[in-house]
Amino acid sequence: GTPRARRQPYRGLLQRCHKDCSSFCTDVGPVGRRLGEKKGETVWMEMGRLVQSLPDPVNLGQGYPDWEPPEFVRRSASEAIALGYNQYTRTQGHPELVETLAKRYSTHLHREVDPLNEIAVTVGCSQALYLSLTALLEPGDEVILLEPFFDLYLGQVKLAGGTPVTVPLNLKQGKWELDVAKLESSITDRTKAIILNTPHNPTGKVFSPEEMESIADVVRRHPQVSVISDEVYKYIIIDTPSQDKCSTAGCELELREEAGPSSPPRHTHFASLPGMWNRTVTCSSAGKTFSITGWQVGWMVGPSDFIARVHALLPHVQFCAPSPMQHALSRVLEEADQPFDGYLNYYAWLRAMYDRKRQKLLSGLKAGGLEPTKGEGGFFIMADARRLIPLVPSRYFQQAAANGRSRDFALCRWLGEEHNLVVIPGSPFFQNSESKMGKMKDESPCLLRMAFCKRDEILERACERFKILGHQVERYEAQAAVPTSTASTETHV
Repeated sequence: GTPRARRQPYRGLLQRCHKDCSSFCTDVGPVGRRLGEKKGETVWMEMGRLVQSLPDPVNLGQGYPDWEPPEFVRRSASEAIALGYNQYTRTQGHPELVETLAKRYSTHLHREVDPLNEIAVTVGCSQALYLSLTALLEPGDEVILLEPFFDLYLGQVKLAGGTPVTVPLNLKQGKWELDVAKLESSITDRTKAIILNTPHNPTGKVFSPEEMESIADVVRRHPQVSVISDEVYKYIIIDTPSQDKCSTAGCELELREEAGPSSPPRHTHFASLPGMWNRTVTCSSAGKTFSITGWQVGWMVGPSDFIARVHALLPHVQFCAPSPMQHALSRVLEEADQPFDGYLNYYAWLRAMYDRKRQKLLSGLKAGGLEPTKGEGGFFIMADARRLIPLVPSRYFQQAAANGRSRDFALCRWLGEEHNLVVIPGSPFFQNSESKMGKMKDESPCLLRMAFCKRDEILERACERFKILGHQVERYEAQAAVPTSTASTETHV
């Protein structure tokens, strides 16, 4: 059967795993205490259990593509295994892969990157981020997170011995904006790093060149501060005019004559800004770009003195990232620059594909009474769902409050259990979720995060369910707008 069908027998095992994990996580232990958690369960565990409990879920929750990678990607993996790349490789990174990465980043950063001393290959970008923090921080050092933030950052900073300091992005008329003055005022003598994520998870914001330069100015005034730049979504910048489609028979020849690997449009590599190479470690991976999140190959690029610390750490963490996947990726990165399915290259096709999916989900969210915030990249949409709150039965709010959760969890639980629609609550992306997401019944924004890296049929089903919700919202608001006396008279009639 299809790869998706072959995974179905594991459904029962996953259900049991989620149940066992929930029981285990009630004992937080030393890790939980370092994380500052009442229990070790994360939003991903909770929503994962919800998905497994539903008969026919439409899952817009966790951010991974639900389709198989392109044929040239799968072929490269098969060939790597057949060619014998099945044993340990160089701990700091497979030679062919670091050579390929050095060539690409030399173009992106406008400087020669040393493949052996300025690149480290890790088990996914998550490990690259954690090792960056581990190599950088002393106990009590502060790390600035731009809020909302990918919740992984908060836990990693704490586990590495650091203290997270949040600087909120301002949400003005549906657009996320950076307050540079607030960023600088948050820096102290203990500040060691700023984590910068663009395109941004969960909002989809792409920081403009002007914002990036403003951050660089702040860093220049504070010599103890480094930047950890998370760039896993850099090839998914989709709110931009596109001239990517091949329109002539000579397209392939013209592309092959271009110098260097493809650069993502409108993406600013922070390390390429004046004076920022020695102040930045760039973290990325191929999982999101090529729909291979399970390959778990990530990397970091930075100055040799910093990368040397990570090279020293790597043998004590794992011997190497998967050898066949590293070798395959070295080929994949090169082939992706070639024309693909009528586009100038794979990356151009990727942007067009995600733009179409985003537009489809945006229309569904608006029909459902949600107000999406503006985003230009990645494959997530954040939306204000406060208009749905009156539809939610009180028992969901009572259950959420009893578990120490904010009202967005109640809304997500209701959407799942009564509409088979799984999305992610916004509060885990904020350090102080109650103040950011609002009390159970007030009028402040209630943000949810939706992933549109899903098959078209899944997005179609999601849009149908949002449309039903939209009708319910309209009926409720129409009834609420009728004066009590009038409503009473009409009822008796």
